Amino acid sequence: MTTTLLAVLGTGVVDASTPVARADDAGLIRGDGCFEGCRLRRDADGHVSIDKLEAHLARMSRSAAALAIEFDEPAWRGLVDEALAAWTGEDEAAVKLLLSRGSASAGVPSGFVWITDLGPDYARWRRDGITVVSLRRGIPATAFADAPWLLGGVKTLSYAINMAAAREAERRGVDDVIFVSDDGVVLESPTSTVVWATGTATDGRTLHTTPTGDTGILGGTTQHRLYANAAEAGWRTTYTLAAVDDLHAADAVWLVSSVRGPVEVTELDGKARVRMPEVDAEIRRLAGF
Repeated sequence: MTTTLLAVLGTGVVDASTPVARADDAGLIRGDGCFEGCRLRRDADGHVSIDKLEAHLARMSRSAAALAIEFDEPAWRGLVDEALAAWTGEDEAAVKLLLSRGSASAGVPSGFVWITDLGPDYARWRRDGITVVSLRRGIPATAFADAPWLLGGVKTLSYAINMAAAREAERRGVDDVIFVSDDGVVLESPTSTVVWATGTATDGRTLHTTPTGDTGILGGTTQHRLYANAAEAGWRTTYTLAAVDDLHAADAVWLVSSVRGPVEVTELDGKARVRMPEVDAEIRRLAGF
């Protein structure tokens, strides 16, 4: 049985079946809001925390500012603490922090913390890797240049395209997607950052990922931690505009996210990849998984 927990901004922990959105909530009817997906962990002493909470709150604050939605950080910290104190589920779980512009008549933002057990696919992906197809995103790699109204790098609630891509992956019999720009640049996965390695057999061990900014992709909190720890461990880290052929030529490719962690791509566009278990284990460790 899946364990879930719900805590509502301004109210606190409530029954998980409690309705939390009004019919005129802008987050519901327009996707006008932002969110963070996080990982809950319980340590050996029984202490429950959110991995990289500071990074998630900082990114949520930036997203809210870009949307011109008030973000009361102390209130969110208090709500997170209350939710964590009430969690009685598994030692690892998925957490969503969701902030909406709310109802125009109410005049205040709405939000909640939602915690749920990980699904069974997570263990499989981490153990066996992930199969991926590349899909066109329908935009050039510079689509977000000098266009802040496009909300590049903002983790908005408008995920309909991402979820449609996930359904297309399922239709094709694979696990996930890598978006590619119309001019052939690797972008990101619907819920992950793409990271790839070259030079692993030499002194030139290098991690690559797509730059943010003009591409509009989201800066990943786990990718940032991976880069920081990898640099200390002697890896070179760089931001690279690459094509799908560059991924095929790479030593290893991962989709990196806060809940799933780094999962190695074992097949891309129908082409099987040779796994690198030692490198994969190091990347997982450097990313905190």
